[in-house]
Amino acid sequence: MNPARRCSRTACGRPAVNTLTYVYADQTAVLGPLATYAEPHAYDLCEAHSERLSAPRGWDVLRLAADPSTLEPTSDDLLALADAVREAARPVPEQPAPAGLAAESGRVTTRRGHLRAISTD
Repeated sequence: MNPARRCSRTACGRPAVNTLTYVYADQTAVLGPLATYAEPHAYDLCEAHSERLSAPRGWDVLRLAADPSTLEPTSDDLLALADAVREAARPVPEQPAPAGLAAESGRVTTRRGHLRAISTD
């Protein structure tokens, strides 16, 4: 449960525990575990509103139960996080300056970030 995500229903401030999405082509409302990220076309619902959910007439409601083994972080998650930190801390190798305009025209160029200043002399 993410404490920053609240129920999408108007005037409900309870924490969201499930995500509701609609599959219009199949006329199905899918209620599943809280999505990893808030999506603009999905609705986060609290426990009370998840239990009272109803779909439009003729539509099916598909309720997906959360897999208990995925609720806790795994060792794979920890290893992926450690690899990401190592990658971010790795020094960037210096690249030789591109020959570019200086070699072609004989003009003196100076780099400033992503911009290049060319002398008019």
